Amino acid sequence: MDFLSIIATFLALIAVIGGAILKGSSARALVGSAAFVIVVLGTFAASLMQTRLPTFLRAWRIVIWVFKPPVANPSAMIKKIIEWSNIARKQGLLGLESAVEQEKDDFLKKGLQSLVDGGEPEAIRSSMEIELDTIEHFDMQAAKVFEGMGIYSPTLGIIGAVMGLMAVMEHLADPSKLGKGIAAAFVSTVYGISFANLLFLPMGNKLKSIIHDQVQVRTMVIEGIIAIAQGENPRNIETKLKGYFHH
Repeated sequence: MDFLSIIATFLALIAVIGGAILKGSSARALVGSAAFVIVVLGTFAASLMQTRLPTFLRAWRIVIWVFKPPVANPSAMIKKIIEWSNIARKQGLLGLESAVEQEKDDFLKKGLQSLVDGGEPEAIRSSMEIELDTIEHFDMQAAKVFEGMGIYSPTLGIIGAVMGLMAVMEHLADPSKLGKGIAAAFVSTVYGISFANLLFLPMGNKLKSIIHDQVQVRTMVIEGIIAIAQGENPRNIETKLKGYFHH
């Protein structure tokens, strides 16, 4: 669980609601169904327009990573690779067949299977790097869905404010309605800017950071599998792989 994201969510709510109260307004003043519809539905519409369906669906599958990122334990991964290396030195590459059957991660499984099948090191590297690039590109495109929403949201907020002011202009003859009408008009702007800067853009950036960490671990895995294929000493492999992580 990413407690920073949870804390950030509460702080964002406190910043907006608490700020409104401290400014002399109220939390109720921030409630606007019309503003919500314009900003949220409009942002989703714009996002759907720019994004292919598989990418959009992927974005909402990985959004949980913001609060519960995939477990990435480089130390445990290095230990696993060293175990594979020791098995390969003692029993040969065919000795890794049981490891292939036990492995649940598809990326690791394919790499191990290539080892067992006796693939050339460079051929294994090329195949795994192509797959890694494909995974990274797809996930990055999914993360950019939220960046796009963060770009569109403030603009939709302005559109909502203008529409609200248009409604206010229709009641100029009744001054008693002007104050509330103008305040309600600007709720859309608050929604648009708040959603963008406190939710969508931070979520997109955090997802890109998580994807980068995954790529780093998988790059290390590729180097470890290639080192096993080349018959390197397990101690040398461990030293090389530890160089990928210094924290």
